[in-house]
Amino acid sequence: MAIKFILHKICAQSGARLGTLETAHGSFETPIFMPVGTQATVKTLTPAQVEAIGAKIILSNTYHLYLRPGHRLVEKSGGLHKFMQWPGSILTDSGGYQVFSLNDLRKISEEGVSFRSHIDGSKHFISPEKAIEIQQALGADIIMCFDECAPYPADRSYVLPSLERTLRWAKRCQDAHSNVERQALFGIIQGGMYHDLRARSAEKMIELDFPGYSVGGLSVGEPKPLMYEILESTVPLMPAYKPRYLMGVGSPDALVEGVLRGIDMFDCVLPTRVARNGLALTSFGKVVVRNNPYAEDFAPLEEGCDCYTCQKFSRAYLRHLIKAEEVLGLVLISIHNLRFLMRLMEKMRQAIREDRSLSFAKEVLAKLL
Repeated sequence: MAIKFILHKICAQSGARLGTLETAHGSFETPIFMPVGTQATVKTLTPAQVEAIGAKIILSNTYHLYLRPGHRLVEKSGGLHKFMQWPGSILTDSGGYQVFSLNDLRKISEEGVSFRSHIDGSKHFISPEKAIEIQQALGADIIMCFDECAPYPADRSYVLPSLERTLRWAKRCQDAHSNVERQALFGIIQGGMYHDLRARSAEKMIELDFPGYSVGGLSVGEPKPLMYEILESTVPLMPAYKPRYLMGVGSPDALVEGVLRGIDMFDCVLPTRVARNGLALTSFGKVVVRNNPYAEDFAPLEEGCDCYTCQKFSRAYLRHLIKAEEVLGLVLISIHNLRFLMRLMEKMRQAIREDRSLSFAKEVLAKLL
């Protein structure tokens, strides 16, 4: 098996789970947040900096790496781990979300998706088989089935045939996947905002017996209460002794709510994206560093934070860097934001160990919201 997942505990207060996931590039505890390295880099940070903040697994993007530098070049370099010099585990998404986000630039058929590159307008085609070919060449530890991510809102008349196609594509991905001893292929549950369609997708996807499952098609513009409602009806249908991954979710409140509902893995570009806009995540909500009140604020971004940024620099200095458009400001806030989420998940895991995940979550959410 390419991965080994051990479920150690389910919190007595909620559905929160404590587990260990092992890949060829190391093991880590779950629930876990995965920083996103879209183009074989977590933006503005070196691999050593990402490792120092406590990351054990990162996500890279199939669509972007296919377009440049090309999956065959990455394969020739020795695979994604060697290419980007990342020692830990890697998960690659299938590229489905990016392709389907192209809207007017793509056309869906039973065979796959024809699309034009957002970079130069060149024509491309990705089928389920092609998505697996690309991901096998990249060499990530965990890879994803090619799926269609339905938009929000979407009528039932759109979502039903979409999820049926995703199920057929999942079987094709499974048939095309040959590197089963080195790479774990996860299935993706779709179904939009319809509980019965989610249940159908989960049932049929589970019949294919993947080593792990993700919930896709959420955090696509729907209200958060609706996302939590879908999770509450979908997650209990997923196998208990396989990892559960919620795709594209990374705000602190959504991480906490997702863990309470039994999710093990999360990813999102949010912490580094908002950092590039000078916005820091803290236990008491967002801090817009460029704002005037921080001009003479010599306190760290967050008291008690153990990240390099908070140990060394003040809000006033960070504001100066952002106002002066110095790259170091983006680096330092990115370090803090990622470490903040790592610490949040560390604390959440400890709360699960001690059967107090619900009470801990209430404390966290009361400060954040």
